[in-house]
Amino acid sequence: MAAVVRQWQAVQPGLDTGPMEIIGRINRCAALLQQAEDAPLRRAGLSRPEFDLLGALRRTGHELTPGDLARETFSSGAAVTKRLKQLTERGLVERRGDTRDRRVVHLRLTDAGRDLVDGILPVQLAYETAVLSGLDGLEQGELAALLGELLSQLEGRLGALRT
Repeated sequence: MAAVVRQWQAVQPGLDTGPMEIIGRINRCAALLQQAEDAPLRRAGLSRPEFDLLGALRRTGHELTPGDLARETFSSGAAVTKRLKQLTERGLVERRGDTRDRRVVHLRLTDAGRDLVDGILPVQLAYETAVLSGLDGLEQGELAALLGELLSQLEGRLGALRT
């Protein structure tokens, strides 16, 4: 990223590349993390988005609708539907129709789904700890706080743009 910034400064010396230095590094970190594909999840035969769905069902502790899961995981309805089909076929999630409205489906983890999430979460967290091990605890706290603030601002601004 530093080389990219230097190249832009050479071509456009008056250009403020500060935003690029932040956004570019965030994007590069995200790309590298996605390339690693969360090794423990991959070994369990799960993608990160599938684990996010299972995790949402586990951490909320109650049944959710596909729409609830889309909101919880910041995913599109179509993506949630596709992932739920696969997770249901694998016996990790079960569907229950709504007694009042047949169009509504309620989803919950099966015992196998709950066991999988409970078993893999400590391993995944250990993996993520190793990924972040180059930063000490204070640096990790500062980074989490700064990213949390940025995320909050972006959600507010971008949310307002969508309405």
